[in-house]
Amino acid sequence: MSRSVALLSLAFVSLGGAPAAFARSQPSGIPRQTIRVPGLRQTVEILLDRWGVPHIFARNEGDAFFAQGFNAARDRLFQIDLWRRRGLGRLAEVFGPDFAEQDRAARLFLYRGDMEREWGTYTPESPAKAREIAAAFTAGINAYIDFVADHREALPWEFRQLRYFPEKWRPEDVVRIRSHGLTRNLTSEVARANTACRASVEADAMRIRLTPPWRTRVPEGLDPCLPKDVLKVFALASRDFVLGRNGSKAADRLLLPAPVQEEPGEGSNNWVVSSRKSATGRPILANDPHRAYSIPSLRYIAHVSAPGLNIIGAGEPALPGVSIGHNGVIAFGLTIFGIDQEDLYVYELRPGNPGEYRYRGEWELFRILREEIPVRDAAPVQAELVFTRHGPVIYVDREKNRAYAVRSAWLEPGMSPYFGSIDYMRAKTFREFRRSMAHWGAPTENQVYADVRGNIGWVAGGLAPRRPNWDGLLPVPGDGRYEWEGFWRGDQLPFTSNPANGFIATANQMNIPPGEPHEAMQLGFEWANPSRYQRLVEVLTALPRVSIADSERLQNDQLSIPARRLAALLGPLSSTDPATSAALEMLKGWDFVERAKAAAPALFEVWVARHLGKSFRDAVLPAAAAEAIDTTDLSVLLDGLETPASAFGNDPAAAARKRDELMLSTLRAAWAEMEKLEGLDPEKWEWGRLSHNLLQHSFSAIVDEARRSGINVGPLPRGGGPHTPNVASYRTADFRQTSGPSVRLIIDVGDWDQSRAVNHPGQSGRPDDPHYRDLAAAWVAGDYFPLLYSRRAIERAAERRILLIPRGRRTRRLKSETVRP
Repeated sequence: MSRSVALLSLAFVSLGGAPAAFARSQPSGIPRQTIRVPGLRQTVEILLDRWGVPHIFARNEGDAFFAQGFNAARDRLFQIDLWRRRGLGRLAEVFGPDFAEQDRAARLFLYRGDMEREWGTYTPESPAKAREIAAAFTAGINAYIDFVADHREALPWEFRQLRYFPEKWRPEDVVRIRSHGLTRNLTSEVARANTACRASVEADAMRIRLTPPWRTRVPEGLDPCLPKDVLKVFALASRDFVLGRNGSKAADRLLLPAPVQEEPGEGSNNWVVSSRKSATGRPILANDPHRAYSIPSLRYIAHVSAPGLNIIGAGEPALPGVSIGHNGVIAFGLTIFGIDQEDLYVYELRPGNPGEYRYRGEWELFRILREEIPVRDAAPVQAELVFTRHGPVIYVDREKNRAYAVRSAWLEPGMSPYFGSIDYMRAKTFREFRRSMAHWGAPTENQVYADVRGNIGWVAGGLAPRRPNWDGLLPVPGDGRYEWEGFWRGDQLPFTSNPANGFIATANQMNIPPGEPHEAMQLGFEWANPSRYQRLVEVLTALPRVSIADSERLQNDQLSIPARRLAALLGPLSSTDPATSAALEMLKGWDFVERAKAAAPALFEVWVARHLGKSFRDAVLPAAAAEAIDTTDLSVLLDGLETPASAFGNDPAAAARKRDELMLSTLRAAWAEMEKLEGLDPEKWEWGRLSHNLLQHSFSAIVDEARRSGINVGPLPRGGGPHTPNVASYRTADFRQTSGPSVRLIIDVGDWDQSRAVNHPGQSGRPDDPHYRDLAAAWVAGDYFPLLYSRRAIERAAERRILLIPRGRRTRRLKSETVRP
């Protein structure tokens, strides 16, 4: 018997007079467990398949979401408790005084508006429905917390490690927390202001290209020279939780927020293929959302079935429903759509009275809330939370007599990230799906759609501010001249259906339809590099019919279009230097696929990430501008190298010579660095040795090596790059991958059992569970498991059966069996 199975010995009970539907269908020969649970109306059955996916069968919707919450806690209790504590600003209560500052920051960004309006925004046709779902889901979580209170041996080890117990949830906790969502473009505003301060706003085009082409200007009255730490509080509010050490011997003094060293990556891929373009004769929908890697996985795959509801797919474990998947009639999948939902406001403080700020010629009082932050082993911290009419104050500059506050769509009703899926996951037609997406708030999304009637579609969704007199690309004075005029209606955002080419693809590229009315809406100007999208279109267009296997290959595709473009520029070049000549030969003979076991992708990524970009910036910009910009936009780099006269000077021949010299010198430097990193023999270089996937548990730094090896997963050699469809974004310090597609789904619309999925590194959040890391190898290899939907297929693949029965039902005791709850 495995260690996970031996964790908890319970007496099992069998339901006396079980409902016939359950009794007829119960799988035989698998471990069975029955748990009496207060709060249920009727018995719920959970079948766990061999890949760790729970299939929840209930007789009413309330019980279905209750059981989803119970099961989420069963598999991910520590993860969701931590999610709640981080979002509500309750970390210091269990981790100590060093987390009080992060708690204060998180509390600034909680939703504090009218809750009736909040609930009604998600399900406007049935305003009470959203709260009912959240209430049932959190009641299920709380029921499992009660269960572990009675069976302490079932408490996840993290709670035992630091001697605290999970807290009960309220329905409001699900939607009030906003700081884990993806809004934009606050950090980019500040970076652009920094460039404008140190050089010019025009120089910022080297950092990020604006699309459609656009020239911004510094707003009247704005001093772009912002305080260095102006975004420190915002970063604390939205950062992940990781523990570090302070060097003390006392266990309770080892807990510190670990420094964040991760570098941001790019978003996600999805596509949908019509029945006439599909090899199956049915639509195919594929989605692999890219987020920061974590353990447990950010996503959780679940199946929830009740009369009138039968959904399966991936969501976040702390939320009810699924956001990517299908309901037996339609399928849906998302990527980020680049609506700008944030602005930084700068205020003049009243001389002699910093409790007031100037607004439209008058002095207006800050709104101040005072809250007590409980702190473990220390006195509570009294936190002062300061707000302007626009949002929370994140910085006060006493020297310049200014304050800085964030206006974010985060703080509007209906902006709980992904919670809005509780409405669209019920849609049965494209019209219904669009109607649900019309009130979608966050994150801003490209939603692709397919249905059993053969229709496919795309809908952009997200709360989009209307800025009547500026573009949102720089901070603005908070004196009343720069105000949002409400929001664009959701049904005004772009959409399409059943295109003539037979497919739709998105990869966070700029896809606002040209011309009126959508360009005039100025939804956003900052988008991901289009290389991934171009590769998707290249492959899908070339295939006469697209199969499930084709979609698997495309999700795992590691061909780099930027590598192909740069190699074309290297084609005519040569060098008498042996190392440079060897580097040229390696890249010219490469097929541009960033395989883990190949040398060329290692040389290419070291060249671009550590040498070419910086040298290009230094060559084409004035020194002050080059120093102000940390990164070079890849599109700008590629265009500048392909058309050197646009970057290196007006003389085409001289510009080309400068370009060629730059490429050769930086390639020589990259080769020398590869010799230091991988050794002198290029035959032994492998990209996968540099580019590695390591999932570190948030407690990794505070446990011993034996425990650390059991809770971390990796390092795993893995190919791909930042601009391949199979994204492998990395931090340049050590090439450790930071973000990418932890979950992948491919949905065969209509023949649902043929759908495929994988979730890295596994479904469970318990390190001693077989499903904690069992999918990691498959994920790296590009393999999948069947995402089963029919009851018959699920029963054949079931490895465990759990019955949740209302407390008080008559039962008879069976022989004791040993299994983990």
